Amino acid sequence: MTSTGEEQGRAGPPLWWTRRRDVVVDLTLAALSAAECAWEGIDFAREAGIPVAAGVLFGALVGTTLVLRRRWPIAVVLVGIAVAPAEMGFLLSVAGMYTLASSEVPRRIIAGLASMSLVATFIVMYLKTRGDVEADPALVVALSGFVAIALTVPPVLLGLYIGARRRLMESLQERADSLERELSLLADRAEERAEWARTEERTRIAREMHDVVAHRVSLMVVHAAALEAVAAKDPARASKNAALVGDMGRQALTELREMLGVLRAAPKPAMAVAAAVATAGPVALVGGADEGPSLAELEALVGQSRAAGMAVEMVVQGADAAYAAEVEQTAYRVVQEALTNCHKHAPGARVVVRLAHRDGEVAMQVENGPCEGAADGVGLPSGGNGLVGMRERVLGLGGVFVSGPTETGGFRVSAVLPA
Repeated sequence: MTSTGEEQGRAGPPLWWTRRRDVVVDLTLAALSAAECAWEGIDFAREAGIPVAAGVLFGALVGTTLVLRRRWPIAVVLVGIAVAPAEMGFLLSVAGMYTLASSEVPRRIIAGLASMSLVATFIVMYLKTRGDVEADPALVVALSGFVAIALTVPPVLLGLYIGARRRLMESLQERADSLERELSLLADRAEERAEWARTEERTRIAREMHDVVAHRVSLMVVHAAALEAVAAKDPARASKNAALVGDMGRQALTELREMLGVLRAAPKPAMAVAAAVATAGPVALVGGADEGPSLAELEALVGQSRAAGMAVEMVVQGADAAYAAEVEQTAYRVVQEALTNCHKHAPGARVVVRLAHRDGEVAMQVENGPCEGAADGVGLPSGGNGLVGMRERVLGLGGVFVSGPTETGGFRVSAVLPA
């Protein structure tokens, strides 16, 4: 079958109809109306003094106009009003008024045409029944009024009800479609938030693993290099370095176990994570919700670097204050990663760690002087994620992070965190 044939095979109802059932209904009503009007056209032809065939043909044409009721309801009603004096078109008038009232025509037009139809029916009935001399005039008026109301008001009321019900159903269908689209959109957004939350959580875990492992292992590598250098010349120092390597390894394992324990104990479904992100924002994920190191442990951190042979000095300004867990953990990780970078890239350089407690914020700075030895002399690998991780941590808490080389040939890392 060609494409044209397929389109014709799937073609919908013709002309103005929307359903095939409407076509069948309208054609049936038009046929019944044509038959009725043709029958009534016989009496009309006799009273008008015209050929009966002409009256029948005229009635059939008038009744057939009912097929246009959905397309031009006003015209159908006007035809019914026009042929009212000929005493024909009962089905035409009733069906036309019903269709007009149920359509989207303004109410004022419906009221005007309904009034015209009622008056026309009343006049026709009055003129038809007043010829009976025995009939009471009041009874004739009452009978004419009853017939006019019976033929006009019920179709109009039923049409208004059906039209209002149809519009209500269309409105409800539109609202249902709109709600379905909104639910689909919300589901898509929830999935996007869940995916974003999973990505943030993976980034946070990767950052924590990097901070925990990189610093400890870097110190272990430094001590191992020193151990290799002095093993034969200074056994006592070699033994001390070996003990430090063991301590560093145990501390790294302890921190890894704590982190893995937190990950196993508090699994979060994707939708729960998305809900948490929607309500709490990204800070909780960036900062981390688990308990971590604090500013009170910075002295021990600096001491470990001193034990590894680094000339490091720590300067604290301002009175100690209590900060949120995320702030203290982020400050600790920034100093830790900066010291790790000094071990990697500036062996033998003098390092100064500054911590300042200010009003409403805490600032930290790690600055090393020019490198006196061969950079990366102990073969420490660098993934290039240290500065990126520090910046993400600090910016995630609404702080400021700056890093770069100094005029003297060293390197400086500075961060300010709101308290």
